[in-house]
This record gives sequence, C-alpha cells and structure tokens, in this order.
Amino acid sequence: MKRVSRRAFLRRLGVGVAATAAFSPLAVAQARRYRWRIQSVWDAGTVGYTLFQKFTERVKELTDGQLEIQPFPAGAVVGSFDLFDAVKTGVLDGMHPFTLYWAGRMPVTAFLSSYALGLDRPDQWETWFYSLGGLDIARKAFAEQGLFYVGPVQHDLNIIHSKKPIRRFEDFKGVKIRVPGGMIAEIFAAAGASTVLLPGGEVYPALERGVIDAADFVGPAVNYNLGFHQVAKYIIMGPPETPSIHQPVDLMDITINMNRWRALPKSLQERFIAAVHEWSWVHYAGIQKANLEAWPKYRQAGVEVIRLSNEDVRKFRRLAIPIWFKWAKMDKYSREAFASQLEYMKGIGYVTDEELKGLSL
Repeated sequence: MKRVSRRAFLRRLGVGVAATAAFSPLAVAQARRYRWRIQSVWDAGTVGYTLFQKFTERVKELTDGQLEIQPFPAGAVVGSFDLFDAVKTGVLDGMHPFTLYWAGRMPVTAFLSSYALGLDRPDQWETWFYSLGGLDIARKAFAEQGLFYVGPVQHDLNIIHSKKPIRRFEDFKGVKIRVPGGMIAEIFAAAGASTVLLPGGEVYPALERGVIDAADFVGPAVNYNLGFHQVAKYIIMGPPETPSIHQPVDLMDITINMNRWRALPKSLQERFIAAVHEWSWVHYAGIQKANLEAWPKYRQAGVEVIRLSNEDVRKFRRLAIPIWFKWAKMDKYSREAFASQLEYMKGIGYVTDEELKGLSL
C-alpha cells in the first residue's frame, strides 16, 4: 500500500472538511440571501393567486431560504400590461404573466402559448418546449429584451362568457369581445367580431356595463372567482373534442430581469428552474381541481353552456391557418418556433397538405 505523507493527508482532510462545511447548517445560514419581487397577473382572491403564493413558499423551501420571493397580485405594483417594462427596467425582479400578452412587441410569444386550432394538449406543449427546442427559442428571444425566460407554466383552456347566446360561427359577427390580443384577436376579427384587450380584473365591470358583449379570460374556476357568472349567463365552448376553439392550452410563464438572474449563483438558478418546472404541473392540477368544483356552481347560477358544432370549428380553422403563417413571418424567432410546431402538427396528423396548399414560410 502506498504510504500517504502527513502533508498530503492534512491537505485531503482540509478539502473534506471544507466540502462538509459548505453544506453545513452554519454555511447555509451564512450564505448570501436574495429577495425578489414578482408580480402575477392573477387577481388577489383567485385560485390562481393562491397557487402562486404556494409556489413562492416552495422556492424558499427548495433554496434553504437563500431565495425569497415577495409575491404581488395583478395591479399591485404596475398594471398587468405594464409588467414587461417593469421587469425589463428593474422596477420588479420578475413576472408571472400570460406569455402571449407581449405578442404586439414580441411576435414569437404568439407561438409560446396555444393558438386557435393548433396544438391543443398540455403534453404536446411540454414536448415542444422540453424536447423539440421550444425553450431555447423562448430564452433567446427574451434574452434580447434583457429578460430571462425561466419556463412555461401549465394552466388551463380558455372559455368564453357571453351576455347573448352565440350558437354558431356566424353569431360572432358584430359581437364586441375581450380576447388576449395578437393572433387570437386577428382570428376573431376575421370572423366579424370586434375585439378588445382588457386585464382580467376589468372584464367583470366591462360586461356589467355592456361595454363588451362577451369575454374570454381563462377557465371556469378563476372566471367564477371573478364573478363572470353574475353578468354573463352563457358560456361558449367548442364541441367535446375541441372544447376551446381559440386557446386550448393557455400557457403562462415565469420571467426574470436578466441582471437579477445573472446575479444569482448557478446552484440557485438550477434550483429555481427546477421549482418552476415542478410548479407548472402543480399549478395545472390545482386549477383543474378547482374547475371541477366550479362547474356545478355555474349550473346553480343558471348559466347555460352552449357548444359550437364541428362545422363551426372547420369554419374557424379555415380562417386560422393562413393567419398562423402571417404571424410566423413577423420575425426570425416566430418563424423558427412555428416551423418546428408545424412539423410536429404534421407528424401527429393535425394538419393536412390540402389545408396548407398555397401557404409557405
């Protein structure tokens, strides 16, 4: 056996002690702590905001208290549509928005959440982000804005609340409807509707006063929390196989100011990324559970659920597909994102050559 010198032994012992000390309770207690202020677009009192608060507690737990997040509900620091600039300029450290809110300034965000009659299952979007390059595209695009896109947050399908019955595609003509803007607004406009962009907290009063006739926001549970059933007695959905014609997987995200992100040690960055990915599905499951509890309440309130037909879906689809391509050509990241999604949709039979005839990137 090779004899170890006293000096070498002490050197190895020192390395071992240092490694052990790095993970000791004392070392954790003495480690630098970081505190971020992150605002959500969820209104206070909704199931969405309650879940967001639980996420911030989970981050503290996973980082041994080294990273603490102070959560804010919609409108607490800035308006929901001002979050992008607030995080970019450092007024807030991060945001938890609906990603497609930024389609007017970053067209690629129209492809970082579902759009009318495209990929329509949460697992498909998970596959695209984590196995087909979507996450890299999102991070490159946001990095150019001085932001770090941590990851998507699974949420729900969107439904439409209406003050008047909409029983077929043609009934959307002349309807003044709140939708999230971007590609989705353009598709409803092509169907003859007049579109309006409002944050969730302003939908109820707009419906109540008759400023709008109908509104999407999110899914059953949160919309019930916001009282939509009190001012709109109809819910408009697609047929059972296509329950949401315009946004079947309404993805949110967590995005952080790039300087704040770079200031965070790599070990905490990795844990935060893991926390967001974990929470994405905790969030999704929590929203779905709340939806099951909400549907009977709508029935008790006398709300009628109207389902459009498969023929209505086909009419929307004929409008939607050319608009997909129009938005894909808006910038390099939109093109890159949609090109990979299109290949995915072709591979699983979501689009046919006939539907794509005459269309190209």
